[in-house]
Amino acid sequence: MENVGTVFLVGAGPGDPDLLTVRAARLVASTRLIVHDGLVDPAILALAAPDAELVSVAKQRARHTLPQDAINDLLVREALAGRDVVRLKGGDPYVFGRGGEEAEACRAAGVPVEVVPGISAANGAAAAAQIPLTRRDAASVVSFVAGQCKGLSEQDWAGLAGKGRTLVIYMGVKTAPQISEKLMADGLAPDMPLAVIENACRPQMRVLRAPLAGLADLVERAKVRSPALIVIGEVAAREDAALACLAAEAQQ
Repeated sequence: MENVGTVFLVGAGPGDPDLLTVRAARLVASTRLIVHDGLVDPAILALAAPDAELVSVAKQRARHTLPQDAINDLLVREALAGRDVVRLKGGDPYVFGRGGEEAEACRAAGVPVEVVPGISAANGAAAAAQIPLTRRDAASVVSFVAGQCKGLSEQDWAGLAGKGRTLVIYMGVKTAPQISEKLMADGLAPDMPLAVIENACRPQMRVLRAPLAGLADLVERAKVRSPALIVIGEVAAREDAALACLAAEAQQ
């Protein structure tokens, strides 16, 4: 087809504009239509050209301002009209970002697609909190799950958390009570360490820690809000000691 634009599925990373890939930053600055999620930091949107059109498809109260099918149609329609489109997503487009669905819709309509990976929310949050997702003496397996989706109680998480393993839960703030109950019912110890990382890689970032049994109370007491990730495993507690050592060394 002639005069068909390209849809760029771009990862915005965990929030800090400095963590964008060079390719992502260039596309945000040069493309005149940016369709973005609500979790994309305003500082990243500020990199767009003054005449760029910014279209928010932010999720609000468990629904999108546009249903996913409508988002797919928007990307295809604009590209077929000859416009390049940056579809800007928090983290990485292919990690709980529905990037696969959007790429399929574009390809089915004959629209070229390019995927620009971003630092995933899990990697960015863990690095900012100095929590290693793997560690030779604590964890050699990492699993990512979504904590807010249909059929949470029916999902099989058995074996994803425990000794030698790290479990990272996306979108788990609202379902924190169900998550802790589910994992303990699967046999995970109530005193398993966890960390809740809120607003990772941003100035207002908080890292909150509790045992698994105290997850729901922590979220309620600290008034945790999205974006936030839950990291469950021995690594969530061990890094405290390492940070204390670093602080002590810095004072010497």
